[in-house]
Amino acid sequence: MHYWKGLDSVPADMAPTVVTIGNFDGVHLGHCEVLDSAVTQAKKRSAKSVAISFDPHPAQVHRPGSAPELIMGIEDRVDTLASVGLDATLMIHYTLEFADQSAEEFVRSIIVEKLNAVAVVVGHDVRFGKDNSGDFDYMCELGTRYGFEVIGVQDVGDKRRLSSTWVREELAAGNVEAAAAILGRPHRMRGEVVHGAARGRELGFPTANLAPDAAGIIPADGVYAGWVIDEAGVRWPAAISVGSNPTFEGVSRVVESHVIDRPEEGFEDFDLYGQQIVVEFTAHLRPMVAYRGIEALIEQMNDDVVQARSVLATESH
Repeated sequence: MHYWKGLDSVPADMAPTVVTIGNFDGVHLGHCEVLDSAVTQAKKRSAKSVAISFDPHPAQVHRPGSAPELIMGIEDRVDTLASVGLDATLMIHYTLEFADQSAEEFVRSIIVEKLNAVAVVVGHDVRFGKDNSGDFDYMCELGTRYGFEVIGVQDVGDKRRLSSTWVREELAAGNVEAAAAILGRPHRMRGEVVHGAARGRELGFPTANLAPDAAGIIPADGVYAGWVIDEAGVRWPAAISVGSNPTFEGVSRVVESHVIDRPEEGFEDFDLYGQQIVVEFTAHLRPMVAYRGIEALIEQMNDDVVQARSVLATESH
């Protein structure tokens, strides 16, 4: 997939395209329905499928104090968009100046003139242009005016429409299994492994701690079964702790992963420090609680490892 960082990166002699538009935060199954349709429609027309997305998220520009936390970082968003079979993603740098253009100007200058679109695939709730003045009906009107077809995709979901908001709600409650059902895959975070307080190592459970600026929503405090994916792409089963660890005072909130059944030679020879890793959350095992004494905590951590190993072995099979 081609990844165009800005309008200047789009080839001047752009072949005919089928375009879809969205923030695509999380790239959940509802998004995938639209994206799959764009890919299919492009193949029917011997055209290129292109997704237009935005960075930063428009809400972060218009209302930075109350913008939703992003489900995934930009790298994972682009990787996931590539996985659906798109020919290209155009990532537009979103600014107040960009947001000031009218709905027609956005369509004419980018979709028609820049991307040479023969079709646009969108959900019926699409909004675009200054003050979100453009809607599905107006897109159809512009399609007639500028010579492209508009294809509407119905919402996905039985009792509730699949949405990024719903994913955020489930993650905030620690329901990573429910979030995965909406996303179509486990929720993940990505970041650098940094040094922590080394309490896990002292207790016999060394951990890989994600840096505070790691990309992706942190689920609710608790212990999870999941996977650590290192820079080489190797997946390691893990018990993942999220929270401030209430057994110890003065500990800030952190995501730390204890790799299960790591190499026999010891953690010193299995060094993840400084690596950019991915942490995938498969199942919620228990809430975060305080324990009376180190022995009780160690006993619980041993049980966490047993549970995580069991859950992940079942998933692998």
